[in-house]
Amino acid sequence: MTEELGPGTGPLLPDWLPPEIDQTKAHPARMYDYMLGGKNHFEVDREAAEVVMRATPAARAMVTENRAFLGRAVRHLAEAGITQFLDIGTGLPGVGNTGEVARAVQPEARVAYVDYDPIVAVHSRALLSGDETRTAVVLADVREPKKILGHPQVLELLDFDQPVAVLMVALLHFVGHDEDAAGIVAAFRDALAPGSALVISHGTDGGQPEVSAAARKGWDNAKSNLVVRERAAIEAFFGDFDLIEPGVVQLPRWRPDGPVREDWETIWLEGGLAFKR
Repeated sequence: MTEELGPGTGPLLPDWLPPEIDQTKAHPARMYDYMLGGKNHFEVDREAAEVVMRATPAARAMVTENRAFLGRAVRHLAEAGITQFLDIGTGLPGVGNTGEVARAVQPEARVAYVDYDPIVAVHSRALLSGDETRTAVVLADVREPKKILGHPQVLELLDFDQPVAVLMVALLHFVGHDEDAAGIVAAFRDALAPGSALVISHGTDGGQPEVSAAARKGWDNAKSNLVVRERAAIEAFFGDFDLIEPGVVQLPRWRPDGPVREDWETIWLEGGLAFKR
């Protein structure tokens, strides 16, 4: 059924919610949507996001900066001639999504969106319908690289003999320390042709581990918990790809369009972009 939100927020989702949706568990994509000011979330997502924002007042700024980083990275890739994008952990598409940014530069750019949340898949297909020649929406988990790389929709849309940009934006911090995050990323790197690219953004503790730990409790009742990694571990995900300047840095400092915000140190997300030789 449709859940009513507060004044000015509008309805959540229509009555055709997928039956497999567990409304007792928060989902990172819907928490992210709430913090961005969207309307596609349940009460459990809002409660979890509020835990994060109480512990870290800059949380909303972090997700906003992450979306801005995605836009700058995709624009750079499109300007470099990339026309194929594999966006994993895409979340709910909104203004400034990968396809929108890429096609402002490369009108024929093709994007395969991948997420493991059925709501994301259904909602994305509805929003992106009518553009099936340039867009695919796939329900899959980054922890299964072979399933994604071999998915019929992905293979129909993307030619892996040509350069492809793989986007893992605000994704890998949901792959736990007890999982093979490095191996997962390596599987995608190995599948790419020379000239391809990898974009990653990832959470850190901002040098305040106790505050970070309190904020991460917001994901205790979520489908995926959030872990943090240091810059060296994030850099290692790029393997032998060539990081472009300025390397892996806090997101506001990655090729900003204007002056860097004065409080950039409060943005506990780092990211970078690298090309395969």
